[in-house]
Amino acid sequence: MARYYDVHPDNPQPRTIGQVVELIRAGGLVVYPTDSCFAFGCQLGNREGLGRIREIRRLDGRHHFTLVCRDFAQLGQFVHVDNAVFRLVKASTPGSYTFILPATREVPRRLLHPRKHTVGVRIPRHTVAQALLTELGEPLLSSTLLLPDHDEPMTQGWEIKEQLDGMVDAVVDSGDCGTEPTTVVDLSRDEPEILRRGAGDPSRFE
Repeated sequence: MARYYDVHPDNPQPRTIGQVVELIRAGGLVVYPTDSCFAFGCQLGNREGLGRIREIRRLDGRHHFTLVCRDFAQLGQFVHVDNAVFRLVKASTPGSYTFILPATREVPRRLLHPRKHTVGVRIPRHTVAQALLTELGEPLLSSTLLLPDHDEPMTQGWEIKEQLDGMVDAVVDSGDCGTEPTTVVDLSRDEPEILRRGAGDPSRFE
């Protein structure tokens, strides 16, 4: 049975954040809020958690998972960023963007795109997501909570708990966080390529 945590959106309770992070460190899979939709989250090295996300979402091996990072310094440990890309990403974070970039050796091979050796990264603006990342001290391996046969992500924490009870270990609810996922931009080649238009303004990459 999934635990349900009701967290204040602006002043998340430290004790509750600590309990959620303890669960993540113990191998748990959680649902948590971001500035563009709820997301699944687990520790970077959690092979079982990765498999559970794949199973729940029915994802194939080509899906780009996302490392949700606390800040730019942390992001730079996991992806290669040249000067031109640095300026683009720095100007757009924190915010509702996911960037596809070449991964460093810090990223487990099973998370990489099989041909491109890339991974998604993002820095959220959401207060609760930032509190979790700060307490955890490392990125969350994440994927948007978009279920098979659903046109839009779920937005109500209690509905998510009902739907996914037994499939995830906890739901962190701080209120509605919208249905529009991040704008996804592939920066792994010479020219930016917008793979998905979402909550972030894509015009700066066109």
